[in-house]
This record gives sequence, structure tokens and C-alpha cells, in this order.
Amino acid sequence: MKKLVLAYSGGLDTSYCAKYLSKEKGFEVHAVSVNTGGFSSEEIQVIKEKALSLGATSYTSIDSVQNFYDKVVKYLIFGNVLRNNTYPLSVSAERIVQAVEIVTHAKKIGASYIAHGSTGAGNDQVRFDMIFQTLAPEIEIITPIRDNQLSREMEIEYLKQNGIDYSWQKAKYSINKGLWGTSVGGDETLTSHLPLPDSAYPSQLESKEPKQLKLTFNHGELIALDDEKGNPVANIEKLEAIASKYAIGRDIHVGDTIIGIKGRVGFEAAAALIIIKAHHLLEKHTLSKWQQYQKEQQGNFYGMLLHEGNYLDEVMRNIEAFLTDTQKNVSGDVFVSLYPFQFRLDGISSPHDLMNASFGSYGEMNKGWTAEEAKGFIKILSNPGKIANHVNG
Repeated sequence: MKKLVLAYSGGLDTSYCAKYLSKEKGFEVHAVSVNTGGFSSEEIQVIKEKALSLGATSYTSIDSVQNFYDKVVKYLIFGNVLRNNTYPLSVSAERIVQAVEIVTHAKKIGASYIAHGSTGAGNDQVRFDMIFQTLAPEIEIITPIRDNQLSREMEIEYLKQNGIDYSWQKAKYSINKGLWGTSVGGDETLTSHLPLPDSAYPSQLESKEPKQLKLTFNHGELIALDDEKGNPVANIEKLEAIASKYAIGRDIHVGDTIIGIKGRVGFEAAAALIIIKAHHLLEKHTLSKWQQYQKEQQGNFYGMLLHEGNYLDEVMRNIEAFLTDTQKNVSGDVFVSLYPFQFRLDGISSPHDLMNASFGSYGEMNKGWTAEEAKGFIKILSNPGKIANHVNG
């Protein structure tokens, strides 16, 4: 039989693919799901049972949470990446790691085909196909939903005709959860003016009493919460559990899709937003103004290329090297206060803090230069303006 690896989530599209490709096309289907922080062990077991019942020869769950952090999330923090100054690339960043893991598994078992359930109208088709084509050009990509332009109703009808009668009732809101946040889609996000209701978000307001946290960074990585040390992945998960109870991190991102149309998506990313903002504040204190300027350009560029599916371009490794080098002095504590629906950055403490009061305080009496030196500096600094004004009137 023709060996095929199917990127399988357990949803309607990939379930249709599992049945259709094994029954109608005669493929030996090996279903694979990649956990980047969105699945519990119980959910993985349910997905496995469903895949096998649909005709898959095997099912494999790949735990890639730590890999997702090491290969992607770490650099999103180093670069303070917020797409359109809003979205921390919660789910779109996961697709890259998932695609790499799937193609690696396909090579491992000697599959000649890879399939996924993306439609022809979204970003994921681009991300998956680009990774697959780059890493394994010899493997053929199969996409039944895209190629046959199938509607949701057509997929359900086919499964029913083949004895698969799961409840495929479309949820009012589409939820995709991962380590770096949760996306939320619904009828409201298909419009330009309607907000998502509070009830659409997976985390509801539970904590109302203000709470201060201390986030400790070492070379740009979050190594402790309130002096309790842990690896960055565990700290992200811990912070998410605390901050999501305050209903923090909700917003709607409006952006340009890879295929050129505008799109809206809601998201909930309490830990991601707090970490990025806290890290950025620490950098304001510990980096030079030109470091910050260059980091802003490179961080935005990195996020854009990642979103567009260009993760494997060598320039991404160049930017990662630059971002890593900028973190040498980004160490210290950041104090954050949590409130219902919001957080505030209170301040930082760092041995690398460039606000050194022994040298000179902004707006106060200077200690490192004389009044005459200041006047001379300002006079020379104004020369370009004086010259231009003199020449051009």
C-alpha cells in the first residue's frame, strides 16, 4: 500500500481525510498529531481512538512543547514580537514546528505522501506546503479538502454514509490552544465591527484582588516567578494559569493573510503579553538606544517571515543569532501587578540598569559634565539645522 502521513487534529477536516484517503484512495494512513501545548493526555487518547476507528493504520502523538519554545517562542520573546503591535503569533507560530515534526516523521517511516486538511482560503496551507516542499521535495502533498473544494456539509454527509456519525455540530466559537496563547474565532470575527463577547474566551474572570508578581529574566529568558525557579516552559504555563484568571490578554488581531486578504481573529494570551511587555521594559533599562532600534526592526521582520511561512530561510538563523547576542545584559527582575482585565508594569531591578543615578539623573543636576560642556554639546548638535535654515531660508 501507498504509505501516507496525515497531519491529524481530530477535527472534521482531518477526520474526513483519514477515512477518504484510506477507503477511497487506498493509502496506508499514519495519523500524526503534534502537541505544542494544546492537548492534554486525555484529549490525545480520544484523538488516537478516533483516528484508528476512521481507518488509520497507526497514530502517533509527538510532544513538541519544549522544541516549540527552543526553536520559536524564545526568539519571539527576544524580539518582543507582536504582529501589527497586537498579536503574539500564538497559533500561527505553532504550525511551523508542527510541519517540521510531521515531515521528519514521514521520512522516519518511509512515507511517500503527506496529507493535511487545510482549505484553499487560509494561511496554514502555505505554511505546511512550504515546509514540506523545502524539507522533502520528493514527498507528494495530498490535500483533499482544498483540491475538491469540499464544504463542511459534504464532509459530514460522506462520513455518515460510511458509518461515522460523530457529533460534528459546529461549535459557536473555534478555539485553538497552545503554549503561546489561544486563538478564538466566531461569527463576530468575520465582521469588521463586532467584538467577541466575554463568554467566547476560554478563561473567565475568577480573580479580582490585585496581585503583584516578580518575573526574573536571565539573558532574556524567564527563569523564575516570585523567586521560584523553573524552566521557561513551566514558567510560561504557570504564569498563564495565574494571569488567565484575571481575564488578561484578550484582544482581536486584524491583519493581512499570506494569500492577500484581510482577516480578524480573537485571541487570549495572558502569559505571552505579560512576558513580552515585561521583557521589553527590562530591555529599555539595559540596552542602548541603537540596540533597541535595531531589535525593533529585526524583531518585526522575524515575526513577519515566521507568519508568512518562511521559517526555513537562512536569514531567520541570522536574525536569531543577532537577537540572542542582544540578550547578554537582559537580566533582572520585573515587577508586574495583575488586575481584572489588565496588568501594569511597576518597574525593574537589574545590575545592568543603565539608569545609574551616580552618573546623572534625567531632569536633575548632572554629575558627569559641566554647564559649559553641555552648552557646547548643544551648540554643535544644532549645526545641521542651522546650516539648512541658512541655506534654504
